[in-house]
Amino acid sequence: MKIHEYQAKAILARHGVPVPRGEVVFNPADAGDAAKRLGTPVVVKAQIHAGGRGKGGGVKIAKSPEEAEALARAMLGMTLVTHQTGPEGRIVSRVLIEEGLQMTRELYLSIVLDRASGKPVMMASAAGGMDIEEVAAKTPEQIVRVYIEPGVGLVPFEARQLGFAIGLDGAQVNKAVKLMTALYDAFVATDASLVEINPLVVTASGDLLALDAKMNFDDNALYRHPDIKDLRDLGEENPLEIEASKSSLNYIHLDGNIGCMVNGAGLAMATMDIIKLAGGEPANFLDVGGGANAEQIRNAFKILMSDKHVKAVLINIFGGILRCDVLAQGVIAAVKELGVPVPIVIRMEGTNVEEGKRLLRESGMKLTTADSMDEAAQKVVDSAESSNKSSITKSKI
Repeated sequence: MKIHEYQAKAILARHGVPVPRGEVVFNPADAGDAAKRLGTPVVVKAQIHAGGRGKGGGVKIAKSPEEAEALARAMLGMTLVTHQTGPEGRIVSRVLIEEGLQMTRELYLSIVLDRASGKPVMMASAAGGMDIEEVAAKTPEQIVRVYIEPGVGLVPFEARQLGFAIGLDGAQVNKAVKLMTALYDAFVATDASLVEINPLVVTASGDLLALDAKMNFDDNALYRHPDIKDLRDLGEENPLEIEASKSSLNYIHLDGNIGCMVNGAGLAMATMDIIKLAGGEPANFLDVGGGANAEQIRNAFKILMSDKHVKAVLINIFGGILRCDVLAQGVIAAVKELGVPVPIVIRMEGTNVEEGKRLLRESGMKLTTADSMDEAAQKVVDSAESSNKSSITKSKI
């Protein structure tokens, strides 16, 4: 789960990370009032779940309350397009009014879980700012890392190593140690999967502040953090992903035309890979879970069919808790009820697989079966191509 910048800053501040003073507003008049309270100049920052806002015109400096109000009026309701939103952009529904600072340096600091080592890794760079992705791609040696032992936590000397590595002086390093320790505390306490400060700024007085902040959280741990769960902004999320979460389905929308329905995250990843190898493009990641029932399968089909780009569906199931005959019954019922208009290829193995295949054969429906993943992937790619050609021909007629 993602949250907005102002929400992330509020969480970090509670854990002792220094942040600038600011107020979030939802209408232009409040922007002017906030600027009066904070004192000008102020920075007006569009709040969306994406980076690169500055380059997209979503971060502006206002030298007066009137200018802050005018900038907020221009931003609120606008469609902000950045390199992370895609060409469709995101509609701005709120802006952050924040005190202006005199800065001497822009740095980078983050914590993320490194799955290869099984540890959190804190990363820092002297090259902070909007182009950190370019730094990571072209000069990765400018990013220094410390792998944190979960049972020990961030040790002060590790924080000092990072501070000196990014060019801070002695007094600034002491402040950086406190800030980094607080950042790690916030990361652990909130079950975050990512905490990123870009930029971390050094002010003219030598202080360090989180000028921007981004936090992502482990969805599976949200039951422990109802206060964080309440920060979810559904307007920033894909409607299909929201609908899937209501049915306990793990769904992520992608840009391809082959819908995938799989049980198990690992098998779902492998299914997408093999579709790519066969020359196709997956339209989604969809894990129905090991204990899916007929109702969930029906809901999964509804979500897949809501994506107008889907030209064929591949169902890849290993029957364990979810038996193959139950899957077949669910697929048949869903196709009958929803009138699924695209080709469906089914590959299943496991408990009651022969009974499942019999039900599919005797259903009287045009359901294609496959015995291997290779075969299934090739069949669904061919079906998607045929379906797409048919759609193009009909549109010309």
